[in-house]
Amino acid sequence: MIYDNILDTIGNTPVVRLNRIAPDHVDLFVKIEAFNPMASVKDRLALAIINDAERRGVLKPGQTVVEATSGNTGIALAMVCAAKGYPFVATMADSFSVERRQIMRAMGAKVILTPAAERGTGMVKLAAELAEKHGWFLAQQFDNPANPEYHRQTTGPEILRDFANRRLDFWVTGWGTGGTLTGAGEIIKAARPDVKIIATEPAGASLLGGADWQPHKIQGWTPDFIPGVLNREIYDRLIPVEDADGKANARRLAREEGIFVGLSAGATLTAALKVAEDAQPGSTLLVMLPDTGERYLTTYLFDDLNQGSDDEWLAEQA
Repeated sequence: MIYDNILDTIGNTPVVRLNRIAPDHVDLFVKIEAFNPMASVKDRLALAIINDAERRGVLKPGQTVVEATSGNTGIALAMVCAAKGYPFVATMADSFSVERRQIMRAMGAKVILTPAAERGTGMVKLAAELAEKHGWFLAQQFDNPANPEYHRQTTGPEILRDFANRRLDFWVTGWGTGGTLTGAGEIIKAARPDVKIIATEPAGASLLGGADWQPHKIQGWTPDFIPGVLNREIYDRLIPVEDADGKANARRLAREEGIFVGLSAGATLTAALKVAEDAQPGSTLLVMLPDTGERYLTTYLFDDLNQGSDDEWLAEQA
């Protein structure tokens, strides 16, 4: 297919059956958001916010866009701003992976780091201060209604279309801004109220579960506050996930299914496998996989991979 620009390739991501990981008594599918042009579900959010701001006239030609990000939203906004001609500035806690900073900078963005001790709140505060001081447009992904609205218009309908005339019993997703859970979840629930919506979050920062926020390793999930756009009434069940289980299942996806994803995707799959344990035989589950594994190469997800030659393995083959 021929597209007028890179932004036209956002969305319509594939749903793929898991053939080796899925328990025998269920059908398990994943929606792979890494097929978006900058390899994450946040491409949808970024395009939605910029298009909405243009339509409302609050983003002027050539105006700088600024946003707080754990990485994927910043990368997506860097792409959208580059394609549309807006300078972009990201504020990001210095605990997030170096790859994310460098991808944004490669697309012309500037990255201002905040201390990890200030958590998500710190980078959000700095973005707001910079917008006020310089007259920049603040994207406000955590509170911008354009975020879940775009998922109502795209992600939710895509899922309904792909499962038209097919069984779908559970839809499983994590949350960072809450846009996917809220927007897609509301559309799925309205059209097919029998589908059980499963939300998942880090066990160490189970804010929806009523726990206090604690540092965790699942980048992109659960800032130290509950976003304004998140509909807390939309999910039927909440499943906290341990960091180590998310890591193990992200690695399994790559090793056993050939699907290379980030830690949040592995954590979402972990929740789905817990649901599958007591699901009725023949049940169908769909799992959201938010991003690619390539922006985690220097992180906890791959910290035990050999970086040299596999000589020991080769010697064992003799």
